[in-house]
Amino acid sequence: MADIHHVSVVGAGQMGSGIALVAAQAGCQVLLHDAEAGRISKALAQIGMQLTGSVAKGRITEESAMQALGRITAAADLEAASGADLVIEAVTESMPVKKALLAKLDGICGQGAILASNTSSLSLTELAAVTGRPEQVIGMHFMNPVPVMKLVEIIRGLRTSDDVYATIAKLAERMGKTPLEVRDFPGFVSNRILMPMINEAVYTVYEGVASIEAVDGVMKLGMNHPMGPLALADLIGLDTCLAIMETLHEGFGDSKYRPCPLLRNYVAAGWLGRKSGRGFYAYEGG
Repeated sequence: MADIHHVSVVGAGQMGSGIALVAAQAGCQVLLHDAEAGRISKALAQIGMQLTGSVAKGRITEESAMQALGRITAAADLEAASGADLVIEAVTESMPVKKALLAKLDGICGQGAILASNTSSLSLTELAAVTGRPEQVIGMHFMNPVPVMKLVEIIRGLRTSDDVYATIAKLAERMGKTPLEVRDFPGFVSNRILMPMINEAVYTVYEGVASIEAVDGVMKLGMNHPMGPLALADLIGLDTCLAIMETLHEGFGDSKYRPCPLLRNYVAAGWLGRKSGRGFYAYEGG
């Protein structure tokens, strides 16, 4: 079982920046890359704000915050990942996009490097098959927001080795997370359970059963959920929710996973949730 010292994170969105932060706090040297240079600078600013907030709340010292920030470097070119022990991709939830990226990384990275995907629903076995190292491809599905949520679903493809699993589980623990192993089925465990609930919540609005506020209120007040399913969908991103539902529907062929037409309409309208300023709720600037 190898130790991980150098991590490259590809994708500097909300998930990627969070992964970079927890990796740096675990003592890893981190390269953060994104095809859009502006997204990297925005992510670094967000990471700095999160660390400052943690210092203000007494969770970490100012010294440890500065050390963590100093371990993160912006990488303009994907080729910078060549020296990484581990590359974690956190790009859009699209099988073609992730396959193309992993195939490219396979040609860039050293022979011993592990390739991990932060996919929330896609087949690790299929993703690994585009590389020449399927034994070294694994899923690390972090929860949002990454610095706060303790779970990492560790997904093994059909050919993922025991040694690679043990290495990644150990790293997740160093990051302060609880790694839980799940099998490679559509949606894994978290989204196989969560997304149908969100989809059903959308159906209750679509069918006029209750208002958006009432649906969320029932789940918060009656089921003790910290956030209603529609507000949670906005946080996750309605495009991501739709993509996962489509993966479940296609993967299982069961009508119970059919995405609600209202969800499709919102995504088509560009109402993607918090990141676009409008989803089931309107947000500042939307």
